[in-house]
Amino acid sequence: MSTASAAAPRTGSVLADLLPSSRAKDIALVVGGAALTGLAAQIAVPVPGSPVPVTGQTFAALLVGAGLGAGRGFLSLALYALVGMAGMPWFANGTSGAGGASFGYVLGMLLASTVVGALARRGADRSVLRTAGTMVLGSAIIYAVGVPYLAASTGMSLTAAVAAGLTPFLLGDALKAALAMGLLPAAWKLLGRRG
Repeated sequence: MSTASAAAPRTGSVLADLLPSSRAKDIALVVGGAALTGLAAQIAVPVPGSPVPVTGQTFAALLVGAGLGAGRGFLSLALYALVGMAGMPWFANGTSGAGGASFGYVLGMLLASTVVGALARRGADRSVLRTAGTMVLGSAIIYAVGVPYLAASTGMSLTAAVAAGLTPFLLGDALKAALAMGLLPAAWKLLGRRG
């Protein structure tokens, strides 16, 4: 077997799979992914007319999914959601608990991280264009859960919820996708493992 083929990751790997395998590593990655999402949520900028701020947590949730894969990504975001619901103040703006206007986005991030992780396992994070599509899909999933939840929790019409909970965030999401388009394929290239 050549050295080049021995260095290539097995089919279906994500970045976290390049680390030596162990249960302790998986636990550390899951806890680290939850903590990263909680820290990124503290980067919050209020949006006039919206109860939902622009945060870094959506970007972190999508990176966690892509970097850890579907299973560990799901567990990370589930841990993030459960610990936040239990009172840890690591949702946007240092809030916690379930039922707030933006909690639907947290639930959407859990689903999006899982889907993005499954796609990353199929190589969707290894080129700029595939990463762009993956990030757009992940963001769409977050909105598909978050916007209706926002409408239901605040009594807004769906049109008003779209105006308050989706439209103001599109530019920021484009910037986050562009950042991911640079980071993820570069990480694979740096490691010399495009697979």
